[in-house]
Order: sequence, then C-alpha cells, then structure tokens
Amino acid sequence: MIEVEVENRSGIAVDEDGAVDLVRRVLTAEGVESGELGLAFVSPEESRALKSEHLGIEEATDALAFPIDGREPVPAGLPRQLGDVVLCPQVVGDAWRAPLVHAVLHLVGYDHGHDMEAREALHR
Repeated sequence: MIEVEVENRSGIAVDEDGAVDLVRRVLTAEGVESGELGLAFVSPEESRALKSEHLGIEEATDALAFPIDGREPVPAGLPRQLGDVVLCPQVVGDAWRAPLVHAVLHLVGYDHGHDMEAREALHR
C-alpha cells in the first residue's frame, strides 16, 4: 500500500482526495506497490522560499520534489520512503494534475527529458 501523508498549508481549499488518488495511480503505473510519501500544499511565499533554498532560484513554483529512496533497494522490514512533493495551488490553479504527476515521477528517478515526457503523457 502506498501511504500518502497530506498537509495543506496553502490557506485555500484543495482536492486532497483527488491528489492522493492521482499519486497512487502514478506510482502504481511505475511499479511502486508500497511506500510512504509526503504531499504538502503550500502558499506562494513558502514555495518561493523552498525553491530559493534548494535550487537557488527566487520565484514561486508549481511543484517541487524531494526524493529519498526512489526505486533503490531498501532493507527488509523497512518501509520505502519515496520522499516529499510540495505543490502550490495558487501557482497551478486548476491545472494541478500535470505538475503533481511531474513531481511524483521525479520521486521515482525520472529527470527532465524524453523519458519523463513519455511517462507524463500516460497520465494526462
């Protein structure tokens, strides 16, 4: 089972259930059957601060991914820690699905390019 811990710090209502469902569908399609993932909805200010801190770019962004285990082997008995996804609803608006898929694919090891684009196309 894929466990998704959701935290909404954005200050606006979001489709948490829809986002969790999409995360699970993407991971299942990628062959990930179990693991833990954090999903945080954040304000533009927090998004900007995170992007500045981690990427050195001073702007709010749609989504960020912070991978941990990816698809690497994990010791027996320990849960797979996929990592965290941060999504800014005020930046993405109603078009939140594509940035969420993109960030989840980063958690399982995809980088920007043809392979990422091909996997993203499967989830549109």
